[in-house]
Amino acid sequence: MEDDDVGLDLDSVFPEEERPPTPEATVVVYEREEHEGGWREVKIRLVGRASAVGASSVRASSWNAARAFAAYLDATPELYRDRAVLELGAGGGLPGLVAVLNGAGRVVLTDYPDAALIANLEHNVEENVPAALKGRVDVKGYIWGQPVQPLVEGLPSEGFQLIILSDLVFNHSQHEALLQTCERGLASDEDASVLVFYTHHRPHLAHRDMEFFAKAREGGWVCEEILTRRFAPMFPEDSGSEDVRATVHGWRLRRVLEQKSW
Repeated sequence: MEDDDVGLDLDSVFPEEERPPTPEATVVVYEREEHEGGWREVKIRLVGRASAVGASSVRASSWNAARAFAAYLDATPELYRDRAVLELGAGGGLPGLVAVLNGAGRVVLTDYPDAALIANLEHNVEENVPAALKGRVDVKGYIWGQPVQPLVEGLPSEGFQLIILSDLVFNHSQHEALLQTCERGLASDEDASVLVFYTHHRPHLAHRDMEFFAKAREGGWVCEEILTRRFAPMFPEDSGSEDVRATVHGWRLRRVLEQKSW
């Protein structure tokens, strides 16, 4: 998986050399860490393609990052309350769903336009979002780096005040495309930001994961690490440092006045 070929099909977005049989869908439950009324849990159905990253699907392997992301968003609703939120590569959509439940004005959950992935996101919205809030959330297929007009249609502003990237930086060939979408889709508000949470699933390629932030800085973004949190490793049998594979990192990206056009 060290060779990353740029492309727009699903094999290019999630490049892999060998693929075991596609795993069965699984349901996991995120329980709210601090509960003072309101919702208590979110039930997430995870589906995906079998992958060389760990022993399960690409989507399931991101669960630790999604849990850390959900807890962070639950503790900081001021970042998105009554604002527009975009989640890229949403998978099960947990972070974006937490934003909906905590008062985001509009949330757009996106993933690669594959019928099974989009249907699964729609299922998770139906399962977790009360009827009174369903008008605030959309599910759309989207390929990173493509025009964002279909995503911003109907927003009260020209872009999103918060963009969510949960466990996507391991897609090394897609770093530029992700940054293009963030640049095009982020609102011009001074406090608008991109949140990037991830785990180094392949410790020997951690330096490649970190190239995302080097490219972001070259493009004029200010990048700061805001969180590290350790969980049990997703796949204890995988190779590489268990401590590295068990740690979730969270970063915030903000624009500066002058920014490179990708």
